[in-house]
Amino acid sequence: MQRGAGRVKQPHGRRAEFRAAGVNFEVKGAGTMEPDERPRERVAALDFGMARIGLAIEDELGLLAHPRPFVAARPEPVALRTLAEFFRSESVTKVLVGFPRNLNGTVGPAARRVEAFVEKLGKVSRLPVEFIDERLSTVQAHALLRESGRDARASKGLVDSASACVLLQSYLDGRAR
Repeated sequence: MQRGAGRVKQPHGRRAEFRAAGVNFEVKGAGTMEPDERPRERVAALDFGMARIGLAIEDELGLLAHPRPFVAARPEPVALRTLAEFFRSESVTKVLVGFPRNLNGTVGPAARRVEAFVEKLGKVSRLPVEFIDERLSTVQAHALLRESGRDARASKGLVDSASACVLLQSYLDGRAR
């Protein structure tokens, strides 16, 4: 084994040992990806609105959601193309879209608009699209922006992408369990 912080030795394929600060770590299953192993899923989330579509993507480790600049919702064909291009450039494999149920759980006009948009998005992007409950995500996004010292009303685009982050982080936290 090589010594020194940050030095990694991978003897005989799929085992790695690591020594740092006098502590020895062993990671089993380390090594290169076999040809039959599939790459990890990469997820993006959208918070659909009539004027703007908030956008977030998970980090490379699949642990944290990161906001991206919102996409203008109109004209819709341009928004769909812009999102599809973003998904391709970021190697997204699945898209989550906030589904705006009413607080009592019923489906209203806003949810129907999201359903229609998602149908088109699935065709254009050719990616699986799943709904995620977005009740109170905008409220959480406003609170997070206030805590960080930002005025959410003055930065509406921030709220949309922050809301998409709340949705995606909720998904990522549930996936980690």
